[in-house]
Amino acid sequence: MKFPGNIGEMLSQASKMKENMEAMQAELEKKVVEANAGAGMVCVRASGAMSIVSVKIDPSIVDSNDVEMLEDLVASAANEALRKAKDLAKEELSKLTGGLSIPGFS
Repeated sequence: MKFPGNIGEMLSQASKMKENMEAMQAELEKKVVEANAGAGMVCVRASGAMSIVSVKIDPSIVDSNDVEMLEDLVASAANEALRKAKDLAKEELSKLTGGLSIPGFS
């Protein structure tokens, strides 16, 4: 089906943008950011797709009498890793949209 004038061009651009978004999302899944807490004693890695990839804990900080501290360090590192992943996704989206803010993606 052929659309007249600008409508056809807009649909073509929208289709191209959708393809670019899908490619960007696939690339984000491959990219990994890292965050540490407790002077590097806890390290969390997250993908650009906002999923935790790994958690590393230095055995020297594991203390059965202070589990709460370890939980806090893991939560802190995980939150920072996810913040970095979100920033990465926002940066990549900005490249794709030329800085245009798209609701639901920022």
